Formats: sequence, structure tokens, C-alpha cells
Amino acid sequence: MSIKDAQSPLSAAPAARTRHHQVVIVGGGSAGATVAARLCRALKEPDVAVIEPSDVHYYQPLWTLVGGGVTNKETTRRREADVLPSKATLVRNAAKEFIPSENTVVLDDGSKVTYDYLVVAMGIKLNWTAIKGMSPDLIGQHGICSNYLYEGCEQTWKTLQAFKGGNAVFTMPVPPIKCAGAPQKIMYLADDHFRRSGVREKATVSFFCGAPSIFSVKEYAETLAGIVQRKGIQTHFKYQLAEIQPDSQTAIFHSTGEEDPIEIHFDMIHITPPQCAPDVLKGSPISDAGGWVSADKFTLQHPEFPNIFSLGDCSSLPTSKTGAAIRKQAPVVAENLMKTMRGEPTASFKRYDGYTSCPLVTGYGKLILAEFDYDLKPKETFPFNQNKERWSMYQLKRHGLPALYWNGMLKGRA
Repeated sequence: MSIKDAQSPLSAAPAARTRHHQVVIVGGGSAGATVAARLCRALKEPDVAVIEPSDVHYYQPLWTLVGGGVTNKETTRRREADVLPSKATLVRNAAKEFIPSENTVVLDDGSKVTYDYLVVAMGIKLNWTAIKGMSPDLIGQHGICSNYLYEGCEQTWKTLQAFKGGNAVFTMPVPPIKCAGAPQKIMYLADDHFRRSGVREKATVSFFCGAPSIFSVKEYAETLAGIVQRKGIQTHFKYQLAEIQPDSQTAIFHSTGEEDPIEIHFDMIHITPPQCAPDVLKGSPISDAGGWVSADKFTLQHPEFPNIFSLGDCSSLPTSKTGAAIRKQAPVVAENLMKTMRGEPTASFKRYDGYTSCPLVTGYGKLILAEFDYDLKPKETFPFNQNKERWSMYQLKRHGLPALYWNGMLKGRA
């Protein structure tokens, strides 16, 4: 699907050195766009501005299936102006500094946006340079691929098709990362593809994971461990990719424990980059020591600045960073922000229980729908055992969830 050049009904922000809005949302990704939609639907006369430098909005969960050759990358994008509510104002710029004591966001061009209420939804930074020798420019060369970029996911499928045997390596850094299941989803699809193309017997498939286990929830971890064993995948836990030597196709992994480093030759490698808070949040008065925006884990309100809320990947919320988590966080932010506007006590606030979901693709036509809360206890939606590979759940990810995202979540209706 191509992006149309037609004019959007979204109002464009005029040039100004200082402008004011009742509600300012920094970030127009999944979290920011969803909160904007909910506020514009709920407020009688919404004055909501969304600060976002990109003119394209991506539905990233489908990039796994793009990398597996199931769909085209063009189906995962829309114009940013087309996914935001028409009553919102798009400020096409990037935040450079937060001054919460003055209710001010400073933008890259030096202009300022002041607010009565602020929502921070800036996502997460892909920290490619944390891997020595690695650059996004290497994706598609030397057997290196990654689904963590729009152009990269298409290169992953080309890499899988070109693989004729040898060492196929898949990496996952130490969390936090967005969708911690994604690094192994593409591995399972690759394993299936290798079997279909007749090269699996010539291949060694390895998973190097910075975490201590394959999944944080015990019930799902046990099932995934059985799938790994069934597929004959070699696992190395507490190992993180530290260096890539593209010319010799060598990867060096450092242990997060006390084990020795591992150096391995690869014929193909799928890299999940280390991830961190956006640079603008590091050292910011609204952030914690790690650069994540401080937020009460239940109300999503800032503990020091009550007119600030945060959600999504950039927040300090101790749950997996997924779109499903955002879908549950967004109504909490919208409702609690409006209660703050009305001067209602925090005791009346809506509460978020840490719900998140990871649709774990385990092969073509197979998926385990993991859903859980802050306590790492399953919190499942359907009246059957979701801890089982199912064709129906694969179809949900392939067709149902994208439709829910574009037509429900981003419209403030789901």
C-alpha cells in the first residue's frame, strides 16, 4: 500500500516562537496517537497538540511477518497526519528539552510549546552503536539482517532466502527492549523456512539471549523451551552481542554473568539492537536515573509533576514494552488526565495492572498468545488454553490485530 499525498484534514501548526496548548503530547507513535484520539473524543473543545518529527506512522508488530516473507512492508505504514485525530494539532518537530517547572517543551528549532498538561510518549531508542562495529548501514550485507527497521525487515526475508546452510545466529540483548518476544519469533519462522527450502539439515540455528531465560513468565517459558528443543535450536542465555566483524562474518558475545566470551562465525545473523531511553530524556527533570519518564505504575501520573503523564516504551512502567500494553495504558492516561483537569482526587483514578501481551509466532500458522500482568501471571482473554500453538491465534496476529490497531486503537475506540 502506498502513502497518498492528499492533504490531511489535520490542522497544521503555524510558525511561532512560543505557542500554548491545553494538552501537549510528545510522540505521535502508538501511545501518543492513541491518547490523542481518546482525548479528542472525550473533551468538548479539545486543544491537543502532538509533537512528532516523522511524517510516517508504522505498525511495527507486522515487521516480524515481513521478515518471514508473509506480507509486504508497505502494509505497515500510514501518513502520520492521517492517523491522528482531525481535531488535534500536529507540531512537526522534535522535543529538545523539558522544563516542567515552567510547563514548557523546547523544540529542535529553538521554539517553545507551553502546556497545562503533558503526556510523554516518545518510544525507545535503538542503540546500534552499543555493538562494536555495527551500523544500520550493514543491514543487508555480509549476512546481517534485522527486523527492527522498516527497510531492514524486507532485507531479513532476502537474507533467509539466500541462506544455503551454515550458522544462522539470532540475538537478543539485555532488556528492556520493545516486544521482548520478537527476537525469537523470526528465529522460529526462519527455522520453518529452512526446513521448507531443504537447508535445515545443513544449518545450525543458535539463539544468544542476554536474559537468563527464554521468557519471563514461567508458564510460557516452559512451552517455548519445548519448542526450542523440538526445533533443535541451540540456546545461550546471559550472552549479549558485543561486537560484529562484518568482513569475516564474526560475532563476539560477552556474558552478562561470569562465563567466558563466545566468538562465532555466522553465515547469517539477525540482530536485535540494544535499546535505551531517548537521548532527550536522559538527565531530564522528568526522568529517572535510567532516562525513563517517571510514572506511578498504577496511575501513570508523574510522582513530582501531577500535570504530567507517561506511557509506552519511554515510561518507567515495569512491564514489557508492547503495543498491547499501550492499548491498556492509553485509557488510563486519558481518564486520569481528565480527572486531574477536573480536580478529582487520585484515589478515584483508573488503575493499570501491568497488562501486556506478546503474540509469540512459533512458525508459519502457529502462535502462542502470551498475556500477563505486573506479577508475571497469565491474564488471558480467550476461554481456552492460550499456552498452546494455534492457527487461529496466528490469524489474529496476521489479520485481526492490524485491523484493531488502525481502525480501533488509533481511533480511541479499542
